Amino acid sequence: MNKQLINYETLIKITKDMSMSRDPEKVVLLTVESIKTALDIKGCALFLVNPKSDELEVAASCGLSKEYLNKGPVSSLKSIAQSLQEGPVAIYDVADDPRIQYPQAAKNEGITSILSVPIVVSGNTIGAMRVYTSQKWEFTLEDVNFVQALAQMAGMLIDMCRLYEGQNEMIDVLGKMKDARPM
Repeated sequence: MNKQLINYETLIKITKDMSMSRDPEKVVLLTVESIKTALDIKGCALFLVNPKSDELEVAASCGLSKEYLNKGPVSSLKSIAQSLQEGPVAIYDVADDPRIQYPQAAKNEGITSILSVPIVVSGNTIGAMRVYTSQKWEFTLEDVNFVQALAQMAGMLIDMCRLYEGQNEMIDVLGKMKDARPM
């Protein structure tokens, strides 16, 4: 019951903070920090898919070293790719799983288990939320649902922030066009 209470408190806190921010960087950082704290895990990262390269690019992370984050390009087609197409994937032992693109880097970082959930906006997968533990962890349905909920909220807010930024840019362009018109 205590763990569920923590997750509800975290959901309330993060949705309140997210609703007050129009800065996507702040939203994603808040999300990964909240997940790491609530689950008391090694780390968490939010990746966004670069459609040109099919790579997952780190948008925010918490608890992971720069060495691990800079281990090399993370392919959306190779690195736990199943989670981007089919839904959440939990890996109990990264040392013994072929879906891990950089198993030695994970071992060096002290990562033992990973949960990867897709971030889907308007039917399109835009990224993945990944949870990293330093001990073998059997992710419960509650863990998966909690991470999925925050991943989806982050995705919606990233999309809303992008729309807001685009709207402001359009207003600026229209304002400049109006000012440039001869009277």
